[in-house]
Amino acid sequence: MHSVREGIHLSGYESALGADTGELKRIFPGGVAKLWGSTPTSQTRNAKAVALRDRKVGDEVLFYAEKKFIARARILGLFRNRDLAAAVWGIDAEEQNTWEHIMALGDVVEFDVPAGPLLDALAITPPLRGLTLVSAALRSQHLGLLNRLLNGQSPAGGRLSSGAVPTATGKSLGRGDLLRTLGTLDVGVPDERQRRHEVLALLWAIGRLLSGRDRMASWGAFRSQLVPILHEFGALDDGLSAEYPFRNLCGSGLWEVVGAERGESDLAPTAASAEPEAARAGLRVEAATLLRQPLTRAEAIGLLCNTYLGDVDQYELLERVGLVGYAHAGGVEQEGERRSGRGRSTGRGGRRQATVLRPDRDQRLVERVKLLHLHQCQVCGLRLETRFSHYSEAAHIRGLGRPHDGPDEMANLLCLCPNHHVQFDTLAIFIDQQWNVRRSKDGASISSLRRHPEHAIGQEYVEYHRGLCGGSRFGMVSS
Repeated sequence: MHSVREGIHLSGYESALGADTGELKRIFPGGVAKLWGSTPTSQTRNAKAVALRDRKVGDEVLFYAEKKFIARARILGLFRNRDLAAAVWGIDAEEQNTWEHIMALGDVVEFDVPAGPLLDALAITPPLRGLTLVSAALRSQHLGLLNRLLNGQSPAGGRLSSGAVPTATGKSLGRGDLLRTLGTLDVGVPDERQRRHEVLALLWAIGRLLSGRDRMASWGAFRSQLVPILHEFGALDDGLSAEYPFRNLCGSGLWEVVGAERGESDLAPTAASAEPEAARAGLRVEAATLLRQPLTRAEAIGLLCNTYLGDVDQYELLERVGLVGYAHAGGVEQEGERRSGRGRSTGRGGRRQATVLRPDRDQRLVERVKLLHLHQCQVCGLRLETRFSHYSEAAHIRGLGRPHDGPDEMANLLCLCPNHHVQFDTLAIFIDQQWNVRRSKDGASISSLRRHPEHAIGQEYVEYHRGLCGGSRFGMVSS
């Protein structure tokens, strides 16, 4: 599902796009394509053949896995491209085929509902093992049943038993709710060690989402992967085990545990008392769906790091939890350069070298923004004089590097002096909603951003950078 959840960067598959290059770039002007595919069939009348032949742009797609429906999307384009499919998904070693019937997708919405009631109502025999096309005559019934299931109702319209169907994605938890909860973890957890363990577990869970893994992790995976992180960045000892964040995060409303016995509290499932492989925990569906969105994810990571983890090496920590790149506005490439330049220790007495691959920059845009502002820093107004001219630097607001994937355009650039460029890239300063420059550490105002009438700055890029800096701590979250 990674090619649907996160998408693929078309720039990395140029050689495989072939004749579909223009159409894919038209559908996905931002360069990130959400794709799914199907292998060919030699049959002409089976369900898969009918679906491949009769599906059309505009149709809805419903995704099925492990007896559940897990997402839906809308078809934006249809392609048959074996080279692209092989590059994205590989080739089946036994059958020597690939998912060459490609669907370009939009309006992706994730959820988690049991498939049985819907399949029974539509007289479809589970399990689904390939594409199945629902006729136009059943379309409205099909979607109506799904909506009732998402709202916790039975196919006939009555309520399902408690806990049988999760709440609809986005219905009970909004972006503001999520950030408020993350920013107030210390209210219900006065012990700093316990709170830190919860924060580390949440960051680890967000890292799992970013890598395309399942939102729920087994107790065994939790213990083997998170315990070393808790030892290094938390305070794991005999008095506080890894079981604490595994079960107690349920109290946040963002977390759930399944397959574990209940402890003394309804919110305290006991992992140790369950079969090891039966106990699973992770972010709730609604929280996971929000955190798969780039802006919300950046805001959540910035909020957790700046609120609770100001005394740790965040470059090291975020790499360990699978969130490399989020400690620097430029992303992985600039972060790697920073480490290589200062010879960052691995924590084991050694040194790590990094090979840096910078995204291409349009140098004409760089020179244009500098000349437009006459080399004056937009933060402090300094016009740094050199022997024959003046010096300034162009800073991307939403970085070009992974995982930020910002665009190289004037609206995403600032003209800064070297000092404020470093502070901006290392997330020490941010721009608020009123175009004031503030310190990330305490929200203190530094200056008003100097603006030029011919330089329109993209508010969405400023909002993304503000999220990385933890700006939501100061009530600076756009609706």
